[in-house]
Amino acid sequence: MARVPLLQLSDISLTFGGDPIFDGLSLTVQPGDRLALVGRNGSGKSTLMKVMAGLVEADRGARVVSPGDSVGYMAQEPSMEGHATLGDYALSDLDASDLWRVQSVAEKLKFDPDTPVDAASGGERRRATLAKLIAEAPDLMLLDEPTNHLDIEAVLWLEEHLKATRSAFIVISHDRAFLSALTKGTLWIDRGEVRRQDKGFSDFESWRDKVWADEDDARHKLNRLIKAEAKWAVEGISARRKRNQGRVRALHALKDERAGQINRQGAAAMAFEAGPKSGKRVIEAKGISKVFDDKTIVKDFSIRIQRGDRVAFVGPNGVGKTTLIQILTGLMEPDAGSVELGTNIEMAVFDQRRAALDENATLWESLTGDKEMRVSGKADQVMVRGAPKHVVGYLKEFLFDEAQARAPVRSLSGGERARLLLAKLMAKPSNVLVLDEPTNDLDIETLDLLQELLDDYDGTVLLVSHDRDFLDRVATTTIAMEGDARVVAHAGGWSDYAPKRRLVQASVEKTGSAKSAAKVEKPKAEGLSFTEKHRLEALPGEIARLEAEIGKLEQLLADPDLYTREPVKFAKASEALSERQAKLASAEDEWLTLEDKAGG
Repeated sequence: MARVPLLQLSDISLTFGGDPIFDGLSLTVQPGDRLALVGRNGSGKSTLMKVMAGLVEADRGARVVSPGDSVGYMAQEPSMEGHATLGDYALSDLDASDLWRVQSVAEKLKFDPDTPVDAASGGERRRATLAKLIAEAPDLMLLDEPTNHLDIEAVLWLEEHLKATRSAFIVISHDRAFLSALTKGTLWIDRGEVRRQDKGFSDFESWRDKVWADEDDARHKLNRLIKAEAKWAVEGISARRKRNQGRVRALHALKDERAGQINRQGAAAMAFEAGPKSGKRVIEAKGISKVFDDKTIVKDFSIRIQRGDRVAFVGPNGVGKTTLIQILTGLMEPDAGSVELGTNIEMAVFDQRRAALDENATLWESLTGDKEMRVSGKADQVMVRGAPKHVVGYLKEFLFDEAQARAPVRSLSGGERARLLLAKLMAKPSNVLVLDEPTNDLDIETLDLLQELLDDYDGTVLLVSHDRDFLDRVATTTIAMEGDARVVAHAGGWSDYAPKRRLVQASVEKTGSAKSAAKVEKPKAEGLSFTEKHRLEALPGEIARLEAEIGKLEQLLADPDLYTREPVKFAKASEALSERQAKLASAEDEWLTLEDKAGG
């Protein structure tokens, strides 16, 4: 029996500013759908989601929600007018009995419901909107960039919550790891057309590349046909003085077809240029400590960063990642210890707060008003890596059109602001890049390009990000800030650090103190037999494997129709889940026992 769709869009057409965004768009969302909505910045993802939510009315077409079903929407920039606190907003349209739901989610997402709306940051507002949506528990959840401004702890919690939910959902996100873990289908907006593939995001890029390769092949064949027909038309005039009018009309039709093809938007023409080489030793910190607002950020921490290193800083929001970077780069003095910068350092900084952008300035003024980019006597040119360039031409390299050059910064989307800040950053030669949350709001293609540029950059990179996939692609060293002033350096990216992080958390939960978790990094061999020592070394990998298997089983069992459709498979999966959960608990207990014994 066919299932009744949760949501249907039929023949939707919508224009904005005279330009068509969608024309004749139709799609269906079924119960149990878990869809990634992807596309370039500016392709219309958020607009389409607002149409699905019923917040934007199409010029033509129909939106139908199945009777008795509900649709909930989380906006990127929610309006909270008329609400005193974040908690008031999150509870609006809910019963007082649902207060515990909001409080529970608020604790996991780390925002205070009593925060006045007027005093809340954009990130706090977004987390309150997410809490409201989760507490409402609609049949279909529409999530627009839910992971932005969440730390990895909160992202992992949200990931597990969505794996377990019975609601269908559609999510816009630039976080590859998040999308790959959750989605079973993909909606791709490309030049006004929405394509659907019933495979998760992990298959998106191969699908996209094949679609584009097929387009290129068809365009090549069309160009050859036009060339052959044009040659016939010219030769026919001179040879026969009489043309086959039907064939000429067909030639014009082919040319019209080619003209009607919409070219794909190219990638931003971004480029970093390293300045003169720094010394081999870029930063050396010895025994640094810092107390900030009565909170110890770091205590007795030492590290040496060398030329070419890619160092990522991870940890919960508010733990002090930005403060530590400011100490390491000489912008803030430590309370104790020393920091020595190497020779010939030229630093460029990407600020997560976008403080380098004036909301009221135009894009033109943002570039020409920068004293380091200004060209003497030339109001329409900027200095880009030592050479003058017209400001509009440079903006076009970052996918801004000429009309946007005179628009104010406040009119830009989050992704556009990030690109403008990158334009300012990349105009300047440097040999040390400090990138504080550069991945927020960027589309996946721009993230790919940024990662490639960092790979080729002949300098040193200090990076703060909550994007696990981006960390894995870029970082050679991960500095984990785990709370209680505990700061530890690990080789590799997020995936290399994650198993150790889980063991630290297990130790904290058992002892109630992060200080005892310091033993995770340097377990002492005293008191362990040869077999026990090797078992202690093997357990982190075993624990990681069991957690991965549990995650897959939980995702399988989250299918609300599995029990009815395949009862035997449901029973076996449930049994396997219980078995692996027991093995995981046993492995964690074994590790803690051996760890305690090793520590003496």
